[in-house]
Amino acid sequence: MQRHLISAADLTRDDAVLILDTAEEMARVADRPIKKLPTLRGRTVVNLFFEDSTRTRISFEAAEKRLSADVINFTAKGSSVSKGESLKDTAQTLEAMGVDAVVIRHGASGAPYRLATSGWIDAAVINAGDGTHQHPTQALLDAFTMRRRLVGRDAGLGQDLDGKRITIVGDILHGRVARSNVDLLHTLGAQVTLVAPPTLLPVGVETWPCEVSYDLDSTLPKSDAVMMLRVQRERMNAAFFPTEREYSRRYGLDGDRMARMPEHAIVMHPGPMVRGMEITAEVADSDRCTAIEQVANGVSIRMAVLYLLLGGNEPAVTHSRPPVSHHHPSDERSAHTISADEEK
Repeated sequence: MQRHLISAADLTRDDAVLILDTAEEMARVADRPIKKLPTLRGRTVVNLFFEDSTRTRISFEAAEKRLSADVINFTAKGSSVSKGESLKDTAQTLEAMGVDAVVIRHGASGAPYRLATSGWIDAAVINAGDGTHQHPTQALLDAFTMRRRLVGRDAGLGQDLDGKRITIVGDILHGRVARSNVDLLHTLGAQVTLVAPPTLLPVGVETWPCEVSYDLDSTLPKSDAVMMLRVQRERMNAAFFPTEREYSRRYGLDGDRMARMPEHAIVMHPGPMVRGMEITAEVADSDRCTAIEQVANGVSIRMAVLYLLLGGNEPAVTHSRPPVSHHHPSDERSAHTISADEEK
């Protein structure tokens, strides 16, 4: 594994499969009464959020705490925080505190890369979303969800998504979810089709490793997974489509459209869902929709990424325990061993 996680495009197939397999181990911990591992005890992780995102920050925080890390939440309110000087000052402050990892979300594309390569801070950097650029842990949790549903929880171990057909629908232009997913799914061997009105596709999309279609109905019958994206109104300063009703009519997923999908196919959504816009309540609440699973899987994936970047190469969860004398605090127990006592 590399030192940082900045972009889904940086991951090789083997890197990605290792993260997915490690997340499967972490998911088993979530089934226990006590959901904690001592793996990152004594390590400090900062959640550095220049942009609001309750869902992503809580997910990372849950992952960090389940690995017993010390967590500092740094929320930079106010849009005057720009790249360069202030990011540098913040980084140097964190460096002085002896931080081991920084999870950064920033409105400017490239800010996490800048932080990782600047020399301002000697910590692992994890990109939790930068501008309209990348969101690698979102792509990983989506791939994890697909592998579990389409290949199988145990059958999927060591496997990629070779030959699976994934359709991503909606606001490709303003989001980072589609870009990260296209990169990672291509690496994992899947065939990706983007479906959107032409106004919501970015310039240069023809160079991405995927197909593009403007017709949702023709792609549904040949999709193993359909990912619906939220229309990001907060990033829009112009009219990208005539009306919400027209958008829903052409690009929204309702019960009739879901019925045209293959029996095994799943509906995905990164959240938050705008019911009645890109997805109807009937679809959102059906057992084919994985939106809630994706949230749970997000914690497992983020645990896996933190563990692999900070924890080293020993197994994350071991089930045997070495003999330990409880009378000598100086006896160092393996940081990666979870004992029967700790599970109680």
